[in-house]
Amino acid sequence: MYYNDDTVIYFDGNFMKAKDAGTNLYGQSLHYGYSVFEGIKSYSTAHGTKIFKAKEHYERLKRSAELMHIPFNYSVDQLTDLTYELLEKNGFSDAYIRPLVTCSPNMSLSKGKESYLSLLAWEWNNGYLADKMKIMTSEFQRPNPKAFKVEAKVGGHYVNSILACQDAKDKGYDEALVLDENGNVAESSGANVFYEKEGTLFTPAKGSILPGITRQTVFEICNELDIPVKETLFKPEEMRGADAAFFCGTAAEIVALDSMDDIPFTRRWEDTASEKVQQAYLKLVRVLSL
Repeated sequence: MYYNDDTVIYFDGNFMKAKDAGTNLYGQSLHYGYSVFEGIKSYSTAHGTKIFKAKEHYERLKRSAELMHIPFNYSVDQLTDLTYELLEKNGFSDAYIRPLVTCSPNMSLSKGKESYLSLLAWEWNNGYLADKMKIMTSEFQRPNPKAFKVEAKVGGHYVNSILACQDAKDKGYDEALVLDENGNVAESSGANVFYEKEGTLFTPAKGSILPGITRQTVFEICNELDIPVKETLFKPEEMRGADAAFFCGTAAEIVALDSMDDIPFTRRWEDTASEKVQQAYLKLVRVLSL
């Protein structure tokens, strides 16, 4: 799915075949999840292949490295240029891009002394999730913000996501809704969440969430469409049985939810403000990618 014998990646200063790349078995990233990464998408547009919000993604990658004390000296412009070169070398247009920053060999629990940049990409023509998902409230909590830098996109954080997502699938649901340590709605295993009631969208406030770039794009779309949106803390019972709800993220894009804990969302999706946001997002990435 991800690569074949001809796929090209960028690793530690060089373009090479993915099949020839390797990793050091003594690296902190492999042993402790001490790495940072991004998920970015490119789209075929009327103006050629465009990476959606490359600047915002690469600024966050650099910020994540800074928060984790990982040395990382690439500029946003360098990262963007390398990514376009990677897409060109592979002949990709609609693609998912995975920048990954890993650390040098070090078995101690100390900050990274040296880092390596990997840029991977594979063709991806649509979101990885399907509309009308059935979700459940997870027993797994979002990591405590006093224990982790939750605003950083860190590899090790996603062990929590795997546990929550797989638990939901094992119980017959499509995805999990994860709460914070105080029982407030946080996010899914890998995306931000919004729900709609009487034409207003609600989304969890910052604090325990990863404030996503797609989440910020939803705010921008709502501003353009005059759709009220509120960042606030709320319990799962406030979201159950609402008019509509959706997950959003770079890979997922905007994903309509069908039900939560077996309680359906009540309005027909096509009649909601959420559907207007979904359609505006799909138009934005295809027509106005910058």
